[in-house]
Amino acid sequence: MNNLQKSKFGFWSIVLLGINSIIGTGIFLLPNKAYALVGSASLGVIIFDAILAGCIALCFAEAAGFFTRNGGPYLYAKHSLGDFLGFEVGVLKWAVVIIAWATMAVGFATALGAAIPSLGNEHMRNIIATVVIIVFTIVNIAGVQATKMLNNLITISKLIPLLFFIAIGIFFINGSNFTPVFPHDVYQAGSFSHAAVLMFFAYTGFEAIAIAAEDMENPKKNLPRAIITVMIIVSLMYVLILGICIGISGTNLAVEKAPIQAAFGQILGPVGSLFVLAGTLLSMGGINMAD
Repeated sequence: MNNLQKSKFGFWSIVLLGINSIIGTGIFLLPNKAYALVGSASLGVIIFDAILAGCIALCFAEAAGFFTRNGGPYLYAKHSLGDFLGFEVGVLKWAVVIIAWATMAVGFATALGAAIPSLGNEHMRNIIATVVIIVFTIVNIAGVQATKMLNNLITISKLIPLLFFIAIGIFFINGSNFTPVFPHDVYQAGSFSHAAVLMFFAYTGFEAIAIAAEDMENPKKNLPRAIITVMIIVSLMYVLILGICIGISGTNLAVEKAPIQAAFGQILGPVGSLFVLAGTLLSMGGINMAD
């Protein structure tokens, strides 16, 4: 029994799983698009999304406190709305995860091909995406202990570049870059909501944390606390990352294809860009692991 308990996800392993499920390509690739829509007000957009996602996450946290079984959203819908709607939610979640994992596997292969041109052709992308799916499937089949160890390692590894970016970048912020400036010098109606929908993608993933509740220690107690902890950590990191990107790049942020990589490159040169590129690849690999 003790060995079985040790193999399960403890509180901090659940937190790392949640962070791994959320932090992926969104925060690396979307800040420029939000800035292009509403300028420095994009910082308000990401705070708005943090509050919105946090409210939804609180509902999941409360529901997670009633169950110890696997299922997550499917289980909650089934018990509150009946078997039919529970079935619908379960099937939709299953379909979404299949599509999401396929997309993330191809996304990882594409990003790797961009970093290493010899791996960038279509044939190599297909091979890499297939290998990613096979490897993580094998890890999953190997059991909870193997999954937990690899998830913890990948999550910590992908957080390191982001934490370095925050710790160093905060000293290079130019306050004048936060002067309210809208693209074309005028606010376009609907651009805030457009940016909010766009940036909300960066917060998705928390709803999947509870799906494997039976593989977690004391899920009734640990899952609600872990979901809340995850959302606080992720929200703080997102606000700091976007704020630093704006503070360093200013209006150039709107045209940067890889905003964090470009901002860190301005500070540390090619070494900074490569460091963030490694973090991007680890993040995309981590999302594949979580899926």
